[in-house]
Amino acid sequence: MSAITQATAYLVDLEVETVRTDAVQSFLKQETVFVALETADGLSGLGYSYTIGTGGTAVLALLRDHLLPRLIGKDARNVEAVWSDLFWSTHATTVGAITSLALAAVDTALWDLRCLRAAEPLWRLAGGYRQQVPLYDTEGGWLHLTTDELVAGALASQKAGWPGVKLKVGKPRVHEDLERLRAVRDAVGPSLDIMVDANQSMTYAEAKRRAAAFEVVDLSWFEEPLPADDLTGHVRLAAATSIPIAVGESLYSVSQFREYVAAGAAGIVQVDVARVGGITPWLKVAHLAEAFNLEVCPHFLMEIHVSLTAAVPNGRYVEHIPQLRAITRSEMPVVDGHAVAPDVPGLGIDWDSDAIDDRRVS
Repeated sequence: MSAITQATAYLVDLEVETVRTDAVQSFLKQETVFVALETADGLSGLGYSYTIGTGGTAVLALLRDHLLPRLIGKDARNVEAVWSDLFWSTHATTVGAITSLALAAVDTALWDLRCLRAAEPLWRLAGGYRQQVPLYDTEGGWLHLTTDELVAGALASQKAGWPGVKLKVGKPRVHEDLERLRAVRDAVGPSLDIMVDANQSMTYAEAKRRAAAFEVVDLSWFEEPLPADDLTGHVRLAAATSIPIAVGESLYSVSQFREYVAAGAAGIVQVDVARVGGITPWLKVAHLAEAFNLEVCPHFLMEIHVSLTAAVPNGRYVEHIPQLRAITRSEMPVVDGHAVAPDVPGLGIDWDSDAIDDRRVS
């Protein structure tokens, strides 16, 4: 009855809602890969993952050519078994971004089916710790914004009751970053959390120098200061500064997180459900972090991460970057600075099928 009878995938391009720049790139568009699954008992599940600007067609090809045909006839209730089968069938291309993104699109569809069958929302079925999670804003912190614009954005977030904001760093000279950070801290006072994100743009030596300069601003974390594959550099940097080092959006497997956490290279774990391969491995990373007494503050995808962060006891923050409003009929609720996980069965994302169809590119 719960056997998968049909599996399809398609690609949708989403324009950015606002100009977004960091130290290494501009966010030009979101390539959103959808997987739709149908089962013999009449249920339909919809999952998704994404890339920023490139790689979407590669993910789609892997799904259509290799992964989706393996799903037909499998019991959709056996999520771990299905995920493992797909993972090992692509062993020649794992661990890697394209494979993890493809796995995530399938896995989120399987979890949508699991929640629909149980008539439970994702936040409860994945753990059920709480329904509301603190929210921080990234939209007012992009690197191209002036200092006055950063200050105005932070003050607006503070007035709205949000407990934190994130600012991009990586200006050519350290004093430029520091002047911007000081201006925001002076404007908002000591009660607002300020995080910074370098987007992997620095060497170890430069990250150490900037971390030392940033200490006076009282930052909540320093995100992706170094390339994600520089484990040794992150270990050394974490030992050299009192600012927690945040990593995870560019790690693609549970084992990569294990190495970072065990080595003491991560003070904040930023696991991304799409890039790690879906909800199934996301929860494993969250529980790994909990075992090491670390908090989870996932990267992007707030519409699904609100439910996952609410599910686990060490979920600290949801990042506010709205990017699905063009293809959804409703928005994630925000109450008193907290994101509220949807209480309807399934993933809880109110997809607009007509808007999705209008934006299909393949």
